[in-house]
Amino acid sequence: MTDDQTQGPVAHVPPASRPAPAVSSPATVAADPPPARTPRAGRNLPAAIGVAVVLLLLIGASLVFWKPAFVLVVTAASLIGVWELAAAIRNGRVHPPLPPLLLSVALVPLAFWGGADALGLGFVTAAALVLVWRAVGPPEGAVRDIAGGVFIIAYVPLLAAITSLMLAEPDGVGRIVTFILVTVASDTGGYAVGVFKGRTPMAPSLSPKKSWEGFAGSVGTSAVVGAVCVVLLLDGAWWAGLSVGAFAAVFATIGDLSESAIKRDLGIKDMGSLLPGHGGIMDRLDSLLITATVCWALLHVLV
Repeated sequence: MTDDQTQGPVAHVPPASRPAPAVSSPATVAADPPPARTPRAGRNLPAAIGVAVVLLLLIGASLVFWKPAFVLVVTAASLIGVWELAAAIRNGRVHPPLPPLLLSVALVPLAFWGGADALGLGFVTAAALVLVWRAVGPPEGAVRDIAGGVFIIAYVPLLAAITSLMLAEPDGVGRIVTFILVTVASDTGGYAVGVFKGRTPMAPSLSPKKSWEGFAGSVGTSAVVGAVCVVLLLDGAWWAGLSVGAFAAVFATIGDLSESAIKRDLGIKDMGSLLPGHGGIMDRLDSLLITATVCWALLHVLV
């Protein structure tokens, strides 16, 4: 039985005489702690800025004091990038042979001292070495492993070596500075506009925080910086710099989304954790690698 049935009838209490519910005073109510706020851009901004400044200073010093030092910096970054990407694709059960991949970073200095022909020959040799190295192993998954190895060589050392082709030009330092600044401007402009004005998702399945408004900020900022750099550093036409900057921003976004697709497929958030606020080396190289090829080709034709 219920309590009402065991206690008998309950006396009626007029509404006015009923005790008011206890209400705690504001001083006695503990305020709920505010929820932790996540940056809208999804990264640790102070750490990201600090790492970016250090990297830019390192690259700037290498360009000012000794051009081959820049080649060494790019070679070291490519080595780490190859290691990170090879480790990442193992999550997808692809196991390319690591030694020939690490040796393939020699494409970066090879392009600087040997030019485009040497770079092409070096890439073919590196791909063949992956094929031969993997062919002596077990046959299970051989095609997948060989394809993964050639992909890594094409994606990291080959594209990174394009910067060596730019640097080898008589005005190579100006070309490298232009390439770096338009890429940084694309990232910075897209970040700033995306944080404050981003409303329309660009590719929510790949990168939920990218917006079309941020993309417009990337293109506009990079185009302006490109025009200034080409005029001041390379003595070229402003419209040529505008084209270089705009196309660089487009392909930088494509490179970023491409790596996002790779990471989604592999089920990982970052390629590594070496750079606070950024992730791994490959998380910074994604847009630079694609943009290097575009900048090299457009500067070669237009300037």
